[in-house]
Amino acid sequence: MSRADHVAAFLAAVDLTWELANTAPVRDSWSQESSCAGMTVGGLTHHLLNQAGNTARGLQADPRPDEPIPLLAHYESAAWVRADLDDEVNVGIREGDNERALAGPDAVLAAAREDIDALPDLLTRPRDPDTIFIPWQGWALTTEDFLTTRMMEMVVHGDDLASSVGLEAPTYPEGVITPVLGLLTGVAVRRHGQTAVVRALSRPQRAPEVVSAF
Repeated sequence: MSRADHVAAFLAAVDLTWELANTAPVRDSWSQESSCAGMTVGGLTHHLLNQAGNTARGLQADPRPDEPIPLLAHYESAAWVRADLDDEVNVGIREGDNERALAGPDAVLAAAREDIDALPDLLTRPRDPDTIFIPWQGWALTTEDFLTTRMMEMVVHGDDLASSVGLEAPTYPEGVITPVLGLLTGVAVRRHGQTAVVRALSRPQRAPEVVSAF
């Protein structure tokens, strides 16, 4: 997939995320518990929309000369990937998003809209090196790999948010879902092994009970 196609796919995922977050069921359920235990619908919406915000902030920061790490190495190194739901790193994520959601849907959506509107211009600016440093992790990814991580977050948490308010999950274009499924499959293979994932996809009678990427 070309860089232009990758950017177009990312922006399509952002648009679908915005449409879901801006629905009446989400607004009406803002303070209720979401499908993600310990996170309100508002907190989950903030977390979902913040994928666009994190991208905008990453693109606005000056590129650093750090050598980017491979995409799957990012998930091997990130503390939250193997942490339990009640571990400090995951509790901190949930509490932070819940707290920011207390500003209410209008404020959260307005702030997200500013980030979203800035993305097309930011994504077409030349960057040297073409990487994004992730301050909360301490390493850099190529810009395209970073966009893939954000698309994965939007797809997974888009389903979480839709299920929280009784809506159908968004249907994403091929340019979004193909790299996201490739990423999830790659992480699952590293966690559970090649045979387990192949069987889960093709031989359910021999498949392990769980091959979740996270």
